[in-house]
Amino acid sequence: MPRYFNDPTLPTPTFPGSHLVMDKHYAHLSGLTVADIQDGDSVIGDAAEETRWILRRVDHLLEQAGCQLADAVKVQIHVTDLALQADVDSVYAEWFDQASFPARTCTVSPQLHGGASVEITVTARRPEGATPDDPN
Repeated sequence: MPRYFNDPTLPTPTFPGSHLVMDKHYAHLSGLTVADIQDGDSVIGDAAEETRWILRRVDHLLEQAGCQLADAVKVQIHVTDLALQADVDSVYAEWFDQASFPARTCTVSPQLHGGASVEITVTARRPEGATPDDPN
């Protein structure tokens, strides 16, 4: 049975969805922008800093599912302009082991929540016996 989770350190989603849905095998994170993160407005417009802030929060959310970024199997990145991809990639590469980068998609989305330039969505494989919030 899936478990639906909203992180109390994030603002309540303004969309009809959850921050995180997990089952015995996977953790699925909704897309995050810095506009979804308290005080994230201060970095809007700097794609590298937006990416850094988002990945910090993604890492925190994955911990709630007993995972870490190394467990990510699929990452979806949305940018408002493809010219931002190099800035995003420079930070993104700091967070993952080059020998085991997750599968990834990068698309252009002309408008993102709150005027952000970057949105990131992650699916991670939960390790066997994942805790603390193991629903099964």
